[in-house]
Amino acid sequence: MADGRASESPIPLAKGAPAPIWQKLRFDAKAAAEQESTLSSYLAATVLNHETFAEALCYQLAQKAGGPDMSALAVREICEEAYKSDPSIVAAAERDLQAVLERDPATRSTLQPFLFFKGFLALQTHRTAHWLWGQGRETLAFFLQSRMSELYSVDIHPAAPIGSGVFMDHATGIVIGETARVGNDVSMLHGVTLGGTGKVYTDRHPKIGNGVLLGAGSKVLGNIQIGDEARVGSGSVVLSDVPARCSVAGVPAKPVGGTCMKPAQTMDQKFDMGL
Repeated sequence: MADGRASESPIPLAKGAPAPIWQKLRFDAKAAAEQESTLSSYLAATVLNHETFAEALCYQLAQKAGGPDMSALAVREICEEAYKSDPSIVAAAERDLQAVLERDPATRSTLQPFLFFKGFLALQTHRTAHWLWGQGRETLAFFLQSRMSELYSVDIHPAAPIGSGVFMDHATGIVIGETARVGNDVSMLHGVTLGGTGKVYTDRHPKIGNGVLLGAGSKVLGNIQIGDEARVGSGSVVLSDVPARCSVAGVPAKPVGGTCMKPAQTMDQKFDMGL
């Protein structure tokens, strides 16, 4: 937008993954199974025995979230229902996986985020919970939110819409409130909070624009706007609007350095303080 504010309209789905992510995932799984035979059965069950990315993702999320209160099979059926009803959920997951590959230098293959990275797995669990919320199935949505928090130490209210191509690095301690919104191609590190202030029951959480980078431990509080491609320094507390392509840091956060471009893609957290 011209004023650099995050859009209030429903978040559109951006373009799909630039590479055939399912073919790459299968290739990586096959190579890993050949290299590490002790994991061959596990890799077959999670990836190689499935015909589509959606099927494999449903299976993986269900195996993680299933337990004594709700079986893995029941969770899998819920995910399948969501994906069939709204294929954009799967397209968003593909872009999320691609984002990890492009932005995390510690990632060796598609298998790591798909099987092990709690940021990716928590986000995909949230996408199903958010779909349930939109269907009016709030209790079941809260059940998945609770399981997500227990499993991954990530707490996202099921009402919060999150765009595609989102990267949650490490992810431990991320908290996103009910009326928060997160745009496309956002990167956030562990300990990020998108929270409210006071005891307001209406719109009370931040709106995060496209391509924003939120540093580790940053707190963005209240119904404020973080403009497209803005950057928030680690440990900062943001209490007011941040213009597009602006870097802020500190407690409370203030503008620092010059204009930043595509910070979520570069993951550059070094600020030019003009010294």
